[in-house]
Amino acid sequence: MNIPNLLTLLRIILVPVIVILLIQSLYVKALLVFIVAALSDVLDGFLARVLHQQTALGAYLDPIADKALLASSFVTLSVLHHIPGWLTVIVISRDVIILLGISILSIMSISVKIRPTFVSKITTALQLATVLMVLSNRCLPGSFNEIWQTALFWVTAFFTVISGLNYMMRGQKLINQDIKK
Repeated sequence: MNIPNLLTLLRIILVPVIVILLIQSLYVKALLVFIVAALSDVLDGFLARVLHQQTALGAYLDPIADKALLASSFVTLSVLHHIPGWLTVIVISRDVIILLGISILSIMSISVKIRPTFVSKITTALQLATVLMVLSNRCLPGSFNEIWQTALFWVTAFFTVISGLNYMMRGQKLINQDIKK
């Protein structure tokens, strides 16, 4: 196992740690662990490219780690009433739609290359920023104006929806190409 894949596994291992810290209202610790997890996301991709260590395992593990980190953070922060429920529903729904789409393509024996789109990378960055902002506000109340936080919620929702629609269109295109064969 290479270093990028180990970093991805670390991110997966940190997910329950973050949830436990949030449930226990240990927001500073949760913020620190979340920052480590977010940095591991940036670092694993960078190292995989620079060290030429991109693997099939990494291609599957990285999005799973991202979804586990973000979905669990959004759900937990929503249950704790720090992130609006509607935003969490949008974030989780997009992930479910992506997983269902991949499942349908797999059932239809349509080959799928797992590569994030530009808009999905922006979406992931915005979702990470949303969790970071909310946790920062819990650690240092008033560190972010409520207007900025609400604006980030809406921008994150917008890009999450656009990203989901983008994946749906890509899936539809793959299905249509397969039907024409």
